[in-house]
Amino acid sequence: MASMRDIKRRIKSVNSTQQITKAMNLVASSKLTKAKNRFTDTKPFFQATGNVISNVVKGSKGISSEFMEDREIKNTLILVITGDRGLCGGYNANVCKEAYNLSKGKNAAFITVGNKAREFFNHKKCKIVDAYRDMSEKPDYSDAYILGKKVIDMYTAGEADEIYLVYTRFISTLTNEPESIKLLPLDPKDFESSDAPHSSTLTIYEPDEESVLEYIIPKYVNTVIFGAMIESAVCELSSRMTAMDSATENANEMIAHLNLVYNRVRQGAITQEITEIVSGSNALE
Repeated sequence: MASMRDIKRRIKSVNSTQQITKAMNLVASSKLTKAKNRFTDTKPFFQATGNVISNVVKGSKGISSEFMEDREIKNTLILVITGDRGLCGGYNANVCKEAYNLSKGKNAAFITVGNKAREFFNHKKCKIVDAYRDMSEKPDYSDAYILGKKVIDMYTAGEADEIYLVYTRFISTLTNEPESIKLLPLDPKDFESSDAPHSSTLTIYEPDEESVLEYIIPKYVNTVIFGAMIESAVCELSSRMTAMDSATENANEMIAHLNLVYNRVRQGAITQEITEIVSGSNALE
């Protein structure tokens, strides 16, 4: 059995860790509120961009766009969004596994957002086209624009025949799950079946519908990436808050157990000392 000094040292160590996890829980909780507000604010912009595409597709017949054409799939590009830091439960691992499973059977390359995705796919010996960091926890639209331009340039240059986005979908503060969506090429049927309101009045597009789509689709891709980055940031913070809360509770249980062990060892030491004193006194008699 460990000595009283060792147990006291262990209690002090766990107590220090508990203070750190408690502080991280409070910081994540504070950041989460702001991230949720940003997530709510971006939804109307995303929906409005999708509505424009939906109205153009519904109001035109035989419309064509390079972003909607089927291609022979030779090269696949997967954009993966994770965090730069750990201590957030299975958040990073789950989204990386989703992207890795999606790449099986494909000639796939990756663009990673966050250190954890880069480390994961480097370890798996996967092809990484580009890696970004310091934009996952507090993303800006300019970050999404950079990513969107990269994937669109690769698509139009023929370096990628299909592009997927893998991120984490927010369900509740305690629940989130990895999600994969196809960024390019877009399927016109998805917009034809959309619930977006369609104007019954005659709409004239200048110079034509194809030009409008060529302009709006890159904006749509940027918006989808931006929305996914913000939603992933919410999931990362909620996962970190939950993980740190669980770690704090585990530290409480460990400290209580160590205190119990310490008291038993202390009681045993006192009993032994009393026994030695009594034995010594009897020997003198």
